[in-house]
Amino acid sequence: MGKLTAVAVKAALANPGTYQDGEGLFLKVDKRGGAAWKLRLQRDGKRTDYGLGSAKLLSLADARERANQYRRAIKVEKRDVLAEKKDEAAAKVTFREAARQYHEENEAGWKSDIYTRQWLASLENYAFPKIGNRPVGGIASADIIAVLSPIWQAIPETGRQVRNRICAVLDYAHAKGWRSTEAPSGNGSLKAGRGLPRQVKTRENRKAMPYMAVPVFLTALRRKPSYGRLALELLILTGVRSQEVRLATWAEFDLQARLWTIPADHMKRAKAHIVPLSDTALAVLAKAQALKLEGSEHVFPGIGGDAMSDMTLLKVLRDMSEPFHVHGFRSTFTDWAANEGFPDAVVEAALAHKTPDAVQAAYRRTTYLGTPGQPGQRVKLMDAWGQYCTAKAAGGADVVAASKGTKGK
Repeated sequence: MGKLTAVAVKAALANPGTYQDGEGLFLKVDKRGGAAWKLRLQRDGKRTDYGLGSAKLLSLADARERANQYRRAIKVEKRDVLAEKKDEAAAKVTFREAARQYHEENEAGWKSDIYTRQWLASLENYAFPKIGNRPVGGIASADIIAVLSPIWQAIPETGRQVRNRICAVLDYAHAKGWRSTEAPSGNGSLKAGRGLPRQVKTRENRKAMPYMAVPVFLTALRRKPSYGRLALELLILTGVRSQEVRLATWAEFDLQARLWTIPADHMKRAKAHIVPLSDTALAVLAKAQALKLEGSEHVFPGIGGDAMSDMTLLKVLRDMSEPFHVHGFRSTFTDWAANEGFPDAVVEAALAHKTPDAVQAAYRRTTYLGTPGQPGQRVKLMDAWGQYCTAKAAGGADVVAASKGTKGK
């Protein structure tokens, strides 16, 4: 029999100290009123204390029974009880939850607001769709490689960033006790040339669809309505980047004024951008409204109503057997505008590019939007582009025949 009694335990709860029951079981009462049952055992030549639970919840008899279970598991069945407890805790924490908590705890020390936004956005775009709902304790090298494979060669720098950020979250989860091991080593299966292929060092511009092929392509795109296809169509018609259309919320649109105000935190340069909406762009938004997902603020929602993954837009192109890149449509728009004789400054403003000349940037304050009664050049530019995109291709031009494309900007 043990040394303690139920009466002795009750008295001990009011007096800080350590109370032995025998065979490694003891009661630990701290000065703040906390009281816990612990079991001290030798395993592989190392003495370890195992927490059995609160003495305010477990009686002496319960503690003895649990201690016997631990002794059998450790001494007879040779199980690693501590690792099992960590894995059990990890099963309750998803990668998405761990990443957001890591981000919240560390963002104050990061170098800029832009980096802070991009850090989490990269995981939202590439990691969350595949492993966001997975327990951190069960994520292995193969899971990380599955996330990285679509972007590892296509956008190498982003691929490396996502790899490093996933590993940082998993190391953090290990430190928190949500995972029994640290992240797979970057020198092991996640190193280029091992589990991942070696990245191509030469950088190529993103392939762009020739503007002559756009009307026929959009006709084909509209045959199977989906959030991904509608998002890609709006991207083409407005000249925006993929992030800006994927993160778009209904609150950003003033359909009566025919304007889309993209907030600074959705923009590459962290500066708000206003996009005039053509009739064609408004028609796309009308279709999106008809498919509006209840409970989601996003115009083009992804899984669970959250922001759409960046890979969704690229997948639309690949499913249609198109070799072009999503970002290349900005180059397509630029080439068309130049051919139509629109001023470079107006086109650059439409693309939200930074004015390269510092003197011009200081003095050029116009947005080329004009007023409701007198539309500016950017309004005319987007209207003309929308009309062109909905026109029938002259002579029935074939999109596939023009697949060599031009290089994106």
